[in-house]
Amino acid sequence: MADSDATDHTLESRFKAFVSYSHADKAAARKLHRKLETYRLPKYLRELEGSTINERPTGERIGPIFRDREDLPAAEDLSESVKKALSVSEALIVLCSPDAQKSPWVAREIELFRELHPGRPVLAAILRGEPEEAFPEPLKQGREPLAADLRREGDGPRLGFLKIVAGIAGVPLDALINRDAQRRVRRVTAITAAAVAAMVVMALMTTFALQARNEAQTQREGAEDVIEFMMTDLRTDLRGVGRLDVMESVNKRAIRFYEDQGDTSDLPVDSALRWARILHALGEDKTITAVGEGVDFEAAGALFEQANGVTQQLLEDSPDDPARVYTHAQSQFWLGYDAYLQKNYEATAKYWIEYDRLATKLRDLGSNDYNGLREMGFAQGNLCTLALEDADALSGRAVDFCARSLDYMQGVWQTNRDKPSKLDLVNRLSWYSRALELDEDADDSPEMYYRALQITDELLEADPDNRDYQEVWLTLQTAAAKTDLSAGKLVAASQRLNLARDKIVELVEADQSNSRWRARMLEIEQISKAMEGKTND
Repeated sequence: MADSDATDHTLESRFKAFVSYSHADKAAARKLHRKLETYRLPKYLRELEGSTINERPTGERIGPIFRDREDLPAAEDLSESVKKALSVSEALIVLCSPDAQKSPWVAREIELFRELHPGRPVLAAILRGEPEEAFPEPLKQGREPLAADLRREGDGPRLGFLKIVAGIAGVPLDALINRDAQRRVRRVTAITAAAVAAMVVMALMTTFALQARNEAQTQREGAEDVIEFMMTDLRTDLRGVGRLDVMESVNKRAIRFYEDQGDTSDLPVDSALRWARILHALGEDKTITAVGEGVDFEAAGALFEQANGVTQQLLEDSPDDPARVYTHAQSQFWLGYDAYLQKNYEATAKYWIEYDRLATKLRDLGSNDYNGLREMGFAQGNLCTLALEDADALSGRAVDFCARSLDYMQGVWQTNRDKPSKLDLVNRLSWYSRALELDEDADDSPEMYYRALQITDELLEADPDNRDYQEVWLTLQTAAAKTDLSAGKLVAASQRLNLARDKIVELVEADQSNSRWRARMLEIEQISKAMEGKTND
């Protein structure tokens, strides 16, 4: 059945595109369908010569996309229903994978679309596998389809998606790429502007507090709310976009506010707990930002000790208060972390064993399942990390600590499926993989890395600019490369190192003061040299 001008003029298209896929790839199809139907094109792109978007009353959206039989009314003859949907679709998107290649339905949908519309675009989007093992047979015949490689080692999720949009919207790919880059710049600018605005508000509220002594308590509470926002949500956003320079300004503003309050030992309990959390955050930042050629351990340690003094006194006054137990546990963690970075593993063990005791107490006090399990997972994860570095520092095997931590984090993930829980699960999978490498079950280690990488890819697809996610992805790629190298898989190791090197160069260029990223770059280069040695052998 040929496509004709008469057909084009008499039958109004209902779908901008038809997505053909194997049911094994249903989740990927659902995600692509949602992204396409919600993607907005700016007016200047819709008005470009060749664009097909303004041909339908869809506004700035691409238009409706047919994905599944849920878009169709009930019909006895399913093939007729699918054929009807294909007949009113302007383009065909084929999600290619080994499962799609084996699917007779995908093959028939390609054949039907080409039979109905020989002149309309067919886009092949590779999800998994190489083209020869992912392309259904009909795609290999006739005119070569437009291709978008959604795999991270190919175009990647972001560029691959933009290629699909360009193909069905009829707009230049480079225009979409430029527009996407502009949106990312606007996001960083918006977060930075929020930081500046918060600091201005903080300055104003501090001034009010000093000028109106009779309203000091009210003003302090309002100012502390702003401080809490600056040191939590805003700080997370700034880290996510790599703006450590702005974060340092936020830190200084927070310190100045509490110094202006006078003797911090007289603060109300809630204010004292908040002050301790701020000291933790300030100390953590000192372990990230480089001073000269190294981390400022002295400054970080002083901040953690100051926080510990606050939380220790609060806990002694009320030892069964969950909020005080939790905050003092954080003091123990950060003191241990500072010692760990300096390779003082004896001191690390002392602090992290106490953190584990406090986490257990927090759980026993009846903290909700999420917080209780999460703190237990962190505590066992710390001991896992320490045991991997120094087996003599603790009485217990690293793989056992790591396994318990993973169990707790899986419980957290089942309780609350949010992004932080997902990222915690990725971290625990990564450390458990390292423990397996050194234990008798080493054969399972690569699979754990691959599982963790899959979850991290999902996080990055949802938030590709997040620096925390990128750092976890780098850790996993580097670890998997070392595992591949040890197993003699030089090609796989080389591919992973190339991906990791490209990403770390981008991160270091964005913030050259970040000592963690510079250390990661050095590690990648050392692995590359080791691989070159094996290749020469």
